[in-house]
Amino acid sequence: MNKLILVMVLLFTGFISAQDESVLEFFLKGIQVTDITNDGSSIWFATNGSGVYKYSPKSNVWKQYSSSQGNLQNDLFYCIATNKDYVWAGSADGLYMFDKKNGNWSKRKFGIGGQLANWIRALVYDKYQNVLWIGRFKFFTKYDIKTKKYTDYDLTIGENDKTNMIKSIQIDGDSILWVGTEAGLHRYDKLRDLNDKDAHTFYDKTNNFNSQGEQISVSSILLDRNYIWLGLDEFITPDRPQFNTGGIFRFDKRNDWMQINDSNGLPGNGIYDLELTGNYIWASIYQFGKSTKETFGRGLALINRSTNKIMLIRDDRIPRTVYSMYFDGANMWLGTESGLIEVNFLNRLAQMNHGVKKND
Repeated sequence: MNKLILVMVLLFTGFISAQDESVLEFFLKGIQVTDITNDGSSIWFATNGSGVYKYSPKSNVWKQYSSSQGNLQNDLFYCIATNKDYVWAGSADGLYMFDKKNGNWSKRKFGIGGQLANWIRALVYDKYQNVLWIGRFKFFTKYDIKTKKYTDYDLTIGENDKTNMIKSIQIDGDSILWVGTEAGLHRYDKLRDLNDKDAHTFYDKTNNFNSQGEQISVSSILLDRNYIWLGLDEFITPDRPQFNTGGIFRFDKRNDWMQINDSNGLPGNGIYDLELTGNYIWASIYQFGKSTKETFGRGLALINRSTNKIMLIRDDRIPRTVYSMYFDGANMWLGTESGLIEVNFLNRLAQMNHGVKKND
């Protein structure tokens, strides 16, 4: 693993030629890839406009599920999750579920919260409880796979509706659940009833996040051995320049908060996604235009977890907007605004080792 991390750092900081075609492979050209997951044998991709793709690495076979293929009646998806039996894909019109045994898709609509509550923005399969956690634009839902029962939760704190607008979810072992919203971070003891106040802690600028900005919108949650890394949305206007100031926070699960933003070297303060490989945090970054109210991709950065040093990834072939990242143990998959990229570190490492042996 140490050699792998060394190759990663050398490659993306310019010491190894980034133009080596053996390192980057390109798929789904022109397609916006929004989320990536793995069921143990296949990798699944949600897209905005082309449905869902399945890739089987062992057989090198791709399969598309979309309206154009006649096997899925929706093409716009925001998120995806899997287990050995099912695939779940979140759309703006409800939850789609694929039964691997019969090869059919079904759709679930939610009644509570109105039509906007059927916008599914985050999905996580919980192997410890065999449930699917569903983050909706409004409300949070638990789906018990064994009983096929859906349970809705209202996470609203005080009168702030944005605390019930879900952006991200992360499972922390067998007992803890983290839920990021447009106005802060919920921590739950998921072994208890989520409606139990004693099972719940809420973090926002009033008690944490170093009191930064008017409001905290948590777009990505990443765990390592000692910390939780939180990627935030940036949303600022000329009238409200401190509304969502964005950046990354490292939280030690007690009360130590460290902030990383453009003042430390990030190329922007909006965070699409975070991923972990060895001693490095990967961050896909955007900048929000105060006047245009649009997001502008600012590429990728690596954060050294030991030193907190930031290194920007340099490769013109990688689009500036990277919506999602997934590390499968050998490759980093990048879901971008215009296609899918596989960064194959082990192939490059094998070539380097082979070269050393040959010269010897």
